[in-house]
Amino acid sequence: MFLDGELVLVDAMPRRPRICPAGICFHVINRAVACLPLFEKEGDYDAFERVLALAHGRVPIPIFSYILMPNHWHFVVRPETDTLVTEFFRWLTHTHTMRWHAHHQTEGTGHQYQGRFKTFPIEEDKHLLTMLRYVERNTLRANLCKRGEDWKHGSLWRQVYGNEPTHELLREWPIDRPRTWVTMVNRAQNEAEENAIRKCSKNGKPYGSDFFVSQSAARLQLEHTLRPRGRPKNK
Repeated sequence: MFLDGELVLVDAMPRRPRICPAGICFHVINRAVACLPLFEKEGDYDAFERVLALAHGRVPIPIFSYILMPNHWHFVVRPETDTLVTEFFRWLTHTHTMRWHAHHQTEGTGHQYQGRFKTFPIEEDKHLLTMLRYVERNTLRANLCKRGEDWKHGSLWRQVYGNEPTHELLREWPIDRPRTWVTMVNRAQNEAEENAIRKCSKNGKPYGSDFFVSQSAARLQLEHTLRPRGRPKNK
């Protein structure tokens, strides 16, 4: 369009508003641009976790679990206000990006993350437990360690080996944690569960029972995530 005689480019497809109401659990993920590494050495992970602690101090969102992977990260959170998810992850990714570029002397060379974080709601029942397990055993699937609790940069390590300051980042779960949780994390997850979570992560579809999925999709304006991707077939 033209404005005052000048050509102005307008995004024909505006972003959908991020709706993450208080009191609902959400899985949050973000990846490096072009699948490049976010973390190449131990110091990179440590630097992110320092930013994470600062972000949590500024925007104290309840965190149930998280894991840092070489080119992406996962969190499971439950916000206490409707804007908390956006506030927290916007500050976290922006500050991490600025510090990463400053450390690597790459200011002005482009984006670090592929875009806005992705998220989807989770039902607080066995589905939440499945989701927490999926997050905390990510490094096992990627063959980065032999036991989930040995990966230092995640919530399971904090729970098993961490001290009081490291535990402060995490909140008690809204469901009971099984006494054999560490064993469960280290046991293989079935393919159907993993595929269902990957689909939700890709499309932003709610994860839970059929009733939860339909109700959440309507409430959070996620009906588009329930429709098949691509153009409709010709009849």
